[in-house]
Amino acid sequence: MTPTPSAPIFRAIAERAVLVEFGTTLDQAAHDAVLRIDQALAANPCLGFRESVPAFVNLLVEFDPLTTDHPAVIDHLRSLLNAPAKPHKPSAEREVLVCYEDSPDLNAVAQQTGLSPQAVIDAHLSGDYAVFMYGFAPGYAYLGGVPEAIRLDRKPAPVRNIPAGSVMIAGAQCLVTTLVMPTGWWIIGRSPTPILTQNPARPFLFDVGDKVRFRRISLAEYEAAL
Repeated sequence: MTPTPSAPIFRAIAERAVLVEFGTTLDQAAHDAVLRIDQALAANPCLGFRESVPAFVNLLVEFDPLTTDHPAVIDHLRSLLNAPAKPHKPSAEREVLVCYEDSPDLNAVAQQTGLSPQAVIDAHLSGDYAVFMYGFAPGYAYLGGVPEAIRLDRKPAPVRNIPAGSVMIAGAQCLVTTLVMPTGWWIIGRSPTPILTQNPARPFLFDVGDKVRFRRISLAEYEAAL
């Protein structure tokens, strides 16, 4: 059975979680369904609820196994699918500054896509970006919405010591790194915009579901903003 937003698959994970799958590939309708059930669960948590973790097309729901069990949690989640729709929380729009000058992979992306470097920049700036999920590193927000014209598979091998603030693309996704790390994504820019806020109440710039708009700055503006 292939999961869909209207007919998700529920999977028991270990002794303390349920995974709700709405699809198998990156899809906006499936992701919207993830956000809807996550919002409904926050408003009406199941017995023993601990945490929910939204991803691209699935939601992990963790619970206290001493208080409830998988069948009870799945029944509760099924009931949320049929609950009347509530007004969706409006998403915020976040601006991220990006400098494309001296980017290590801009020319390579241009060559592989058949575009000029300026056309690659224009395409990247035109993307309709939204935060789909957080990944393995602090503030590592996966943005969907990279235009088709500049979508490339990841590099065959990762490159080490990529600096924080690197603006990268791979497939339909875009990222702004927050730590020095290896990556196989294509680095087309760099940003001085702080993603880690140093605020314990709101540690990251983005929330899942937020819209993101990139604004181009010059090398001089980038260096002045650091």
